[in-house]
Parts: sequence; C-alpha cells; structure tokens
Amino acid sequence: MVVIKHRDRDTGRITDSALSRRRFLGLLGGAAAIGAMPGALRKAMAAAPTGGKPNFVFIFTDDQGYADLGCFGSTTIKTPNVDRIAAEGVKLTDFYAAPVCTPSRTSLMTGCYPQRAGMGNPGGKNVCYPGQPEGLNPGEITIAKLLKGQGYATACIGKWHLGDQPPFLPTSHGFDYYFGIPFSNNMANAYGLPPLPLMRGDKVIEENPKQALLTQRYTEEAIAFIKANKDKPFFVYLPHNMPHNPVAASEKFRGRTTRGAYGDAIEEIDWSTGQILDTLKQLGLDEKTLVMYVSDNGGTGGGDNTPLRGSKASTWEGGIRVCAVARWPGKIPAGTVCKEIASNMDILPTFARLAGAEAPKDRIIDGIDIWPLLSGQAGAKGRETFFYYNTDSLQAVRGGKWKMVVVEQERKTFTKLDPPKLYDLEKDIGETTDVAAQNPDVVKKLMGQIEKCRADLGDRGAAGKNCRPVGYYKDAKTLTTKKPKA
Repeated sequence: MVVIKHRDRDTGRITDSALSRRRFLGLLGGAAAIGAMPGALRKAMAAAPTGGKPNFVFIFTDDQGYADLGCFGSTTIKTPNVDRIAAEGVKLTDFYAAPVCTPSRTSLMTGCYPQRAGMGNPGGKNVCYPGQPEGLNPGEITIAKLLKGQGYATACIGKWHLGDQPPFLPTSHGFDYYFGIPFSNNMANAYGLPPLPLMRGDKVIEENPKQALLTQRYTEEAIAFIKANKDKPFFVYLPHNMPHNPVAASEKFRGRTTRGAYGDAIEEIDWSTGQILDTLKQLGLDEKTLVMYVSDNGGTGGGDNTPLRGSKASTWEGGIRVCAVARWPGKIPAGTVCKEIASNMDILPTFARLAGAEAPKDRIIDGIDIWPLLSGQAGAKGRETFFYYNTDSLQAVRGGKWKMVVVEQERKTFTKLDPPKLYDLEKDIGETTDVAAQNPDVVKKLMGQIEKCRADLGDRGAAGKNCRPVGYYKDAKTLTTKKPKA
C-alpha cells in the first residue's frame, strides 16, 4: 500500500489515505492520469517544482506600513527593487502576521500561532526584553532546524527577538550563523537598560553600534554568506531592525524622501534588497532562489497603512495585515496578485515541502502549505480561518471575506463586544460599517470558531488545551552591563 498524507489547513492534523501499489503506479502512468488522482496527490503533483532544492531568502522588515512600497501604492517612498519582486513574482494582499515583534517572529519560525508555542505574551510581556528568562523553547522545531536537516546552510542576520539567553539564540534554534541585535533597537538607553549588543554567533562583539549603518552591515553579511554557500542550498533569514524606532539611515540615503528618516530607511532597505537580487543573478542562482519580502506587523509612527484601519499593536487590519511579495523566476508566475488568506505561519510548511522535508508530525502546526498560492495553481485556496490575537487576548476571527470582532482594545483597555461586530472586508476594507445584524448566520458560524479557538489556544489568562510551554532559563542576565555613572 502507498499512504498519501492529508494535512487539515487549520488544525494542522494529518490523516492518511491508502492506495494499492498497482493503483498508485497506474495513476502515475501518464499526464492524463493526473486528473484521476486523489485531490491531495493531484495538487502535490501539479504544483511540485523540479530542479533540486531551492535556496530561500526571507527579508523581514520591522514596523513597515502596508502602503509603504511602490507596489502597494506608495508615491512618497521609492522601492524599485521590492517592486521588481512583485512584478516578477506575486503580491499577496491578504497576508497576516501578528500585532508586535516577538509573536510575529514566533509564528514565522515555528509555523504556529504564537500562543501555541508559549510566546503570545512570554513572561507576561508583549515582547521579549533584554535579560528576560523566557524565550522560544529549545524544544520547538524551527524552520531553520528543518532546513538544516535537509543539508541547508542557515543564517540569521539582523533582529532576532525570541529571547537573548543561550538556549534561545538563533544558534540554538537551527541557524549555523548569526549576526545582529537580538531584540529591538530601542531596548537600551530609552528603557534605562544596558548598552545595545551586536552579536556574532553567541558572543557580543560590539556595544551600541551605529544604527545608521545597520542595514548596510546586514546586507554585507548576507551577501558574504550567500557567496560562501553558493554551491549548496542555503536559507538566509534577514530580519532588518529598520524602520523600527529609533529610525536611522546611512548618509547616502539620508534626506532622500519627504517622509523623514522612516522613508529614508525603507529606501535603504530597498537598496539592500537590490544588492541581494543582483548577487543571486551574478552567481547564477537567480532561478534557484525563492525570495520573500514581508513586514513583521503593521506600521506605526511614520508608517502608512492605507487603506487599512489601525496600526501596530492592534488587531485592526492595519496592525496585523502586512505587505508581502515573493519571487522565484520560472516557478512563481510574474505579475500575479494573490488575494487568498495567508500568514507567516505558512512559511514553515511551505519551505519545508519545497526543500523535501515535512512539517513536524509530533505536534500541532497551524501553518498550511501555500505553494499552490505562490505558484498560481488554478483554484488554489488559502486559509479558511485566521484568528487575531493581541498577546493572550483573542479579539477577532476572519473566515473568507468576513471578519468578526469580539474584543476591541485601546492601549491596555479591553472592551468585550456583545453582540460582536462583523465587517465585510471585500466591500469595507477599512472596517467602518458593522453588518452583524444583517448577517446572523455568519455571526453564529464565526462565534463557533471563536469558541473552538478559545478552548484550543486560550484567552486572557485561561490556558488553551493544546499550548506548549515557553522556554525558561533560570540563570538569565543581560548580555551587556550598564556602566555606573562617573
């Protein structure tokens, strides 16, 4: 017998279907037979790329607004290189992250809602802080661990923000190489904390580095790693510190835009993206590399989230729906737009599949394989539902075009809505008009999804039944030491 695996898109659970060997071989006998295959096998056969294991470059910006790319409508910030990714690949209009840094990065690394991995509000905080004993549990299986197991060289270059203690650093989570700041670039003097550490591997090599040079230095490191590993598959995770406050750009880009330091920093990140694309082409790796560019959450401060409502740290669309583009010449159709629901949880199972691996089977994985979406497969569908959490607060759910809000939050004030509000995101992307009264059946269905999620992942201090523990390191201390006043 041949066993075909089926993964449920929303629960992550796997079921099996069995085919006789004769039946399986018969189905593979010719192209005409593909139409007779079971659905899951047919999709896999139709969408599977050929030509060996691809390289992956995942560029993650920090607090970039939804509309702060040319391909997403910006007329004040020039981003020709990221626009090129969209023009030669796919633009994802309904791509979701999390409201703030640590939860968003947890989802990307683990393929799970951050609450599932114990990182929705680690240690009661919305993000990880310097010297905090909590961090991403070493028992979690990250995308880097999966790819390393397939022979990939793996590098994290930039902001980590999943814990700065030894068991939580990138080199303990599957990355061969790390260079960067392990948390947000404001977590130093602004908080009365010790100097900002710049790390290589698990060692601090510099204190309070010049932030205006970070994008340039990260770019140089990424290019050097690509060149050093050009003859084997590689995964470069490039989470920029910019344009998070305090925003800075190098002298070459300072004053380039009408948007101040924020716009200048994004134009420098675009330059960085172009340098990486050029390097891939020069090395003959262009058609062997999937490049994605995504923001970790919505914009704040100088960011523009038009036409979305809200901003970072909220579960309005402007806080959690992010700009996202992907490119892989010859594999991702050029100039396409995907309006299906997808998220950064979906990157792990997607990259794993493309690399010849499988998502973990010994635990629930919330991500789904979105390669059929990226590759433009006819009729491909994204997530059926997406749940909106802010720290440990379950605040909304999206199903298709409908978004139902059960909690509204203004800073630290949580208002439970009874009845809930319902928005038609196809007609009302700005979430201005509540249509719950006109659609009671939709509200009833989505409320059932909310209750299932609440039991599964928890809500406001009530633990979910399927959540894993946060990592804890009892000997935690800051990486640098605050200097006493003279």
